[in-house]
Amino acid sequence: MNRKFEDKTALVTGGNSGIGKAIALAFASEGCNVVIAARRSDEGEQTAREIIKHGGNAQFVKTDVTSRHDIQAMVDTCISEFGQLDYAINNAGIFGPAKVATADYDEDTWDRVMNTNLKGMWLCMKQEIPIMLQQGSGVIINMSSVAGLIASLATSAYCVSKHGIIGLTKVAAKEYAAQGIRVNAICPAIIETPMSDEVVKPDNELTSQLKLRYPVGRFGTPEEVAGAALFLCSDEASFITGQALPVDGGRLLV
Repeated sequence: MNRKFEDKTALVTGGNSGIGKAIALAFASEGCNVVIAARRSDEGEQTAREIIKHGGNAQFVKTDVTSRHDIQAMVDTCISEFGQLDYAINNAGIFGPAKVATADYDEDTWDRVMNTNLKGMWLCMKQEIPIMLQQGSGVIINMSSVAGLIASLATSAYCVSKHGIIGLTKVAAKEYAAQGIRVNAICPAIIETPMSDEVVKPDNELTSQLKLRYPVGRFGTPEEVAGAALFLCSDEASFITGQALPVDGGRLLV
């Protein structure tokens, strides 16, 4: 069977659950070696075991993306275990409190969200890009959100961080395109994951109201976001860089 990413190596931050886990499994199914980086060891190791059980190659590295030392170890693992870093999917992020207006937002919480979602992504890219420059090729995908494209009420830190990710993506894409590195962002709407479940509960009034904003009539699945990541890393997307791709079920049309 011809698999798209045979003998390539992908790094997935936040690869222990939700969208990140789906991406890790999808890349492994296409023959890719996968390094899973996350804070929660039990879930991360379980994802790696699942890949190995199905004949793939995977390594888990306990990583806090706010720590440059952890990030260095994460990238070093890609090289020591698999010899290369072809695809970096910077997915780790947190939501922060919901229903808190901008002027009421707690400063420490603001810093925590921004340090994880935006600074953490920049720190990852600082380590990933030099490896790809040495190789002369590579693809980076930064996980933003539809909240990076439109205003999201009462979630100011999350919304700002996701807007910032798109700006960071565009700058890096322009800086490194000539050196063979493509950088894009994916902007999911509500996806059925453990993180979204904290805010959107099944069978309640809020969920019903939110679904009315989606022309397709439902929220997305992690596997649908993983499909977008596979496409953006593939040769079929070789002329695409610096873009923010919505995976939103038509949410931005409403």
